[in-house]
Amino acid sequence: MDDKCIMENLLNTTKGACDLYLHGTLESPTMNVHQAFDTALNDSLCIQSDIYKRMTAKGWYTTEQAEQQKISKVKNQFAGM
Repeated sequence: MDDKCIMENLLNTTKGACDLYLHGTLESPTMNVHQAFDTALNDSLCIQSDIYKRMTAKGWYTTEQAEQQKISKVKNQFAGM
């Protein structure tokens, strides 16, 4: 298993944790439980961001820049709702 594969696994695991923490935050029955899930979610999002940055720096995670015209089109669609 190479470093890229390890980082991809870390990213996927972290994304899964974020998903679980988000649902826990949304569905928590008390403020204490909500706060615990919310804190865990924010911590996991920071970890996820760090993983993205490291993968991007290595060229293992690439994204395309969206065209301004496409961005404007989507904004206009949601503005009409």
